[in-house]
Formats: sequence, structure tokens, C-alpha cells
Amino acid sequence: MSLSVVQVDYKLSRSLIREVMDRSGQNLLACYQCRRCAAGCPVGDETGVTPDRLIRTIIFGDREKALSNLLVWKCVACYTCGSRCPNNIQTARINEALKEMGKEDHVEPLLPAVAAFHDNFMRSASHFGRINEIEFMGLYELQNTKREIKKGGGWKVVAGALKSSARLAVSMMKKKRLHFRLNRIRNLSEIKRLFRKAGNGPGG
Repeated sequence: MSLSVVQVDYKLSRSLIREVMDRSGQNLLACYQCRRCAAGCPVGDETGVTPDRLIRTIIFGDREKALSNLLVWKCVACYTCGSRCPNNIQTARINEALKEMGKEDHVEPLLPAVAAFHDNFMRSASHFGRINEIEFMGLYELQNTKREIKKGGGWKVVAGALKSSARLAVSMMKKKRLHFRLNRIRNLSEIKRLFRKAGNGPGG
């Protein structure tokens, strides 16, 4: 049996660990690879990466691999990993931190539609303090349309996506899950201030 040697740059490793821990609020060093999170992760088999392996990647200091893997983009934030973890490590929060880090590093998202959903969800929330489905879906589809045209997907691809979204909109209206009123919360200025502080909203 042959053994492979893992090369670790401890300076880079410490820097990456600290950044992810500071951003996510999770103590990665408490992970001792028991793999209880892996046994319960609903997308681990599909992504080829389980929460324990993601944490190990960060601890090894492999920034590129940590920012570019399917678990970051396909995590459904079910928090099964944290509920099973003996040290309460929530990988969903780690994934959110990695998304933001990837965006700042201009790393191309592996699933652009997921990135567009995230961006426009936050943008709509910053406008009204809550999500308005009409605005959110409009912003989301506009961003997807621009991306498809830019990469040469053609109008047929765009038209197909818009048609699918229109059917979804009709279904949502029938179930009274699509609201036309633009309701704002009280103290909206406080929400905008929080978004600016986090760097996710107007002026951020």
C-alpha cells in the first residue's frame, strides 16, 4: 500500500483558518473529523465534498479548493451537520463565508444561478426590509438573462428560462404566494445601515 504525503504551508493555513473562523463564527479547530456531519449531509454524495472534508481543506490551507467546490454552492443550509456535530460546527455558515470570500476574490461561481439568487435576494431585502417576490424575481431573471446573452447562449435559451419562470409565477399567484404590494418595514433606515456595515447593500 502506497502512502501519499500532504504538503501544508502552515503560514497560509493559519491565515485561511483565521479568516474563515472570523467570518463564519465557527471554531474549525474543534473539528476532529468524526464524520458524523458527512453521514447526514443531504448533498454530500452529489457534490463529492462533505462538511468534514471542506473543513479539512481549509485547515490544510488550500484556499483555491475551499472557494471552488460544489458543497459551497449546493449546501441547502439544513443545519443537519451542526445538529450532529459534537462541537456544534455549522458548515452552512462556513459556506456562506466562503461565498463572500469567493466574491471578493472574483472567483467565478460554479453555479452562477445560485449566486444570482443569493445576490438579488439580499438586494431586494435591502430595498424594503423584506422580500418582494415581484422585484426579486425580476432582478434574478434580468441577471440570468444578461449572463446567458453574454456567454452566447442565444435567445432560445433565454426565452425558455423566462417561460419556465412565468409558469412558476402563475402557480405562485394561484396559491397566493406572489405579492404585488411593495410593503416596507418600519425603521427601514436601520436595515439599510446594517447592509452598508456588512457591505451587502446600497453604499456598501
